Amino acid sequence: MHYFNDLTFKIFGDFPLLAQNITNPNFIGQMQKTWNHFVQTGQIWALLIGLFVGYMFRNLTKYG
Repeated sequence: MHYFNDLTFKIFGDFPLLAQNITNPNFIGQMQKTWNHFVQTGQIWALLIGLFVGYMFRNLTKYG
């Protein structure tokens, strides 16, 4: 059993796996704030243009 404890410490280090310290539990509010920032900075357009260009490139380069 001592070998197993040494092995898990080498793999995972010295931090708890199940316990977390949650500082801001407003998860939905954080997601909304992040999405609004994503849209306001214009990154949504970069994503959509990138998806379109990637789709077109894939269709032009696929075989068969």
